[in-house]
Amino acid sequence: MRNLMRRSLWLLLAMLIPANTYGFQEQDVYFLIKKNFSIFSKAYENIALEYVDQVNPELLMRNGMQAMLETLDPYTVFYNESQNEQAEIFSRSNYAGIGIEAGFRDGEVVIVAPTEGGPSERKGIRAGDVILSIDGVSTEGLLPEEVQNLTMGEIGSSVTLVITRFGVDQPIEFEITRESIEVPNVTHFTNLGNDGEVGYIRLAQFGMNSASEIREALNQVSSERELQGLILDLRDNPGGILQEAVAIVDKFVEPGLTVVETRGRIAEYNQAYNTSEPVLFDKPIVVLMNGGSASASEVVSGALQDLDRAVILGETSFGKGLVQIVKPMPYNTSMKITISRYFTPSGRSIQSVDYTHQSRNSSISRAETANRIFRTRNGREVKEGRGIEPDVISTGEIPGLLEVSLLQQGHYFDFATKYEAENPSFNEPELPASVFEDFKEFLVDQEFDYITDSELLLAELKGKHQETEIRSNIDAIQNIIDDQKATEFEEAESRIKKILYLELISRFKGQNAEKDAALLLDDQIMEALNVLSSPKNISGILNGEG
Repeated sequence: MRNLMRRSLWLLLAMLIPANTYGFQEQDVYFLIKKNFSIFSKAYENIALEYVDQVNPELLMRNGMQAMLETLDPYTVFYNESQNEQAEIFSRSNYAGIGIEAGFRDGEVVIVAPTEGGPSERKGIRAGDVILSIDGVSTEGLLPEEVQNLTMGEIGSSVTLVITRFGVDQPIEFEITRESIEVPNVTHFTNLGNDGEVGYIRLAQFGMNSASEIREALNQVSSERELQGLILDLRDNPGGILQEAVAIVDKFVEPGLTVVETRGRIAEYNQAYNTSEPVLFDKPIVVLMNGGSASASEVVSGALQDLDRAVILGETSFGKGLVQIVKPMPYNTSMKITISRYFTPSGRSIQSVDYTHQSRNSSISRAETANRIFRTRNGREVKEGRGIEPDVISTGEIPGLLEVSLLQQGHYFDFATKYEAENPSFNEPELPASVFEDFKEFLVDQEFDYITDSELLLAELKGKHQETEIRSNIDAIQNIIDDQKATEFEEAESRIKKILYLELISRFKGQNAEKDAALLLDDQIMEALNVLSSPKNISGILNGEG
């Protein structure tokens, strides 16, 4: 057992020591690996075998490994056997599902949305349906991953769902055939502007075939009219495959330009990625970004910004400029480890200096290079260490506590479920006042409430003070808070109406119709259209004049 422990520790120390000995000669690193491995191995062995209370050797090691990884960046992580097995299951080409997005509310498994055109939607599954059982297994008390595992299986096999539906007295049984569910990278595209002269493409992730999907979407939006501009929406796109990001940039700039470089400690990880294809689209572009845009999204936006090919509009991106690979490890475990950084064409790093797991000893920390100035092809200043900053700042709507509570408690969703059961259609260009009044009555019936920070403090005071005079003052303050909450509802009315309207559009006309309607109510989309409406505006921005 002792020898086995020693062998299993070699990899752990091999990962630990190089990160803390950057700058040492190779022979120094290996000496330190051997030295510290010997120390750590003995400490681990002593604790596992001689500590006063019996310890779990595996848990002890995993905790030690987790503590070690927390001194690095948040993207270097260890995958245990079960996590590896789950990844292998989902990577099998013959593994399939039934096309549902499920959520959990009050202990029930609720269909949030069936995939449009998927097997569940074709069978008649609706948003709002509550799943009682899957192949005879009750969903009560199941974890999300357990529900997912039950619905997935071999292509062509069937699964039986028993559901309850609002307005229907008896449970309904559905037998659904599993299919390969392809999640598209381009989740929406359409034409915008007065005459449809602006193409819009929403890229949700950089999965396999992203560049091909972008090409196809471009062909679709330009099939009936000549485009004068393009909006590429990368908001909340977490990234994905680097090569797909490079191929997308390749559609918009001339051949022979560097899109991104990766640089690490090991020479084989240093690589420049260049464009090679003829330009597919040469009209003005606006790229939409926000704090959820990361990694490959930042490669695309950073390259198009540095090459002065597109106006970046929105909010500063996430700042995830580190490259990882997955290294297999013993006993069907693995480790995802950061091996290099991304650098844009101007030479700046995408990586923000803020980390989820910050450590003053981290070899990844780059505070000394934060805010260094670089220049785009036209000479505009861009800074390092902040992610990608927009050329045109446009902040998205930030919902207040009231709006967040309505969403989290599922009241939009539940009202739409009720409304759909009671009404045959919904063809309104905007939310009718009568429907909004019904929604307010629905909230009263549901006894909707939310707790503000002031109320939390007030409850704490009430618990500490029982004196009549003080309790009277506390009650008076509560009345003031209630009045403020009523005012907040009035102030948020337009935003609440918008969310409720889009929920109803989604129920009656489908997700694509809901997405089209949402674009027309999106302030950042309107600002992007305004930028594209004037070639002079775009030229001024890209030349640093405005």
